[in-house]
Amino acid sequence: MSEDTTDTYLFDITPTAIVVIIDDKLVKLNQAAVSLLEASDEQSLLGLSVNDFIHPLDQPRSQGRLRKQGEAWTNAPSKFRIHTSKDNYRMLLVRSRAIQFQGQEAVMISGMDVTEHNEMEEQLRLSEFNFRRLFENMQDVYYRTDVRGIVQKVSPAIRTVLGYEPEEIEGLEVEAFYPSMTDRDAFMKAILEFGMVTDFPGRMLHKDGTLIDISVNSQALYDDEGQFSGVEGICRDVTQRKMLERELQRLATTDSLTGIANRRAFLEYAEHTFKSCQRYQTQMTLLMLDLDFFKNINDQYGHQCGDQVLLRFAETVKVELRESDLFGRLGGEEFCIILQQASRTEAMLVAERIRSNVQSLMLTSASGEVIILTVSIGIATYRIEDDRLGRLLERADKALYQAKSHGRNRVTWEA
Repeated sequence: MSEDTTDTYLFDITPTAIVVIIDDKLVKLNQAAVSLLEASDEQSLLGLSVNDFIHPLDQPRSQGRLRKQGEAWTNAPSKFRIHTSKDNYRMLLVRSRAIQFQGQEAVMISGMDVTEHNEMEEQLRLSEFNFRRLFENMQDVYYRTDVRGIVQKVSPAIRTVLGYEPEEIEGLEVEAFYPSMTDRDAFMKAILEFGMVTDFPGRMLHKDGTLIDISVNSQALYDDEGQFSGVEGICRDVTQRKMLERELQRLATTDSLTGIANRRAFLEYAEHTFKSCQRYQTQMTLLMLDLDFFKNINDQYGHQCGDQVLLRFAETVKVELRESDLFGRLGGEEFCIILQQASRTEAMLVAERIRSNVQSLMLTSASGEVIILTVSIGIATYRIEDDRLGRLLERADKALYQAKSHGRNRVTWEA
């Protein structure tokens, strides 16, 4: 659009609503556009974002039009829903094209009101009412981001889920609310590859600093030319569900008395470690531990005292282990330890420290009687010829039997 008198005159007298937009902002409107938007005058509209008037569901398409830059182009007519300054809704037939305005690249949009009489207007109002009611009262968070990951719209449920007001979120990069970019990158990879995700897991940062578990159902958005323009979807807080799942997992894999791995969890981990040794020829040493004369403790002092003894024993052993080691209870007074990447000398030192510390425990019964506790330990290490985990367990058990046979309270290496 040039700035000569003729063009300005035609711009003002045409009955079609015309607006000029630079960087999503209204910079020029003719009288027909001012009237269509039910504003008092042009000045009250200048500087406002075009998104302030476009229906949320139509904004992704409109953004595709407004992002175009460079040489002249014209978009085919398309219908858009808008709301006026007085919150009345209109259906417009819109056409847009690139122009130069005051020396800057701009977009000129012309729109014709095609809202059909009172019946169509009522349908629009009813549709908007239902949309707003759903949008404002849904428990899950509706969100929409643009191609850069900037939050364009978020529902009021964000207050409950993340503790923010919607206006605190909108305009920010969504990655700011991810504690780890690994989750965000995995989500975007799936969206770009499949166009949508269902029950996609992740974690987000609450305003108070706590982490919450989320489940996301989202789809990619595309503009009129089929170019990726953003993401919209539903985000749900599943922290309680995940906590329950983790607790059930803990109960399924943890010995309820000592808090260490139970038999099933230990053997599953041992099998995994054994296969890793077979594949990469790494070291794996297994310690089989059995409390000496533990049945006598139960018989003489009762099972409650026996449980306390087992608990103190487990605590004593854990002090000597690394984070990479695994300690499990196979049943009763029988325990097992996996030492990864430990030499024979290192394994013997660990086992001997455990034996010595257990012997030094100061244990008393409810009546004050001193309880003497000792442990026998058998050690076996992975061999290249081992074709299954059972071989290693059998050798460790045999070494344990030898320790028992030779007087107990000792450490024995496999023959």
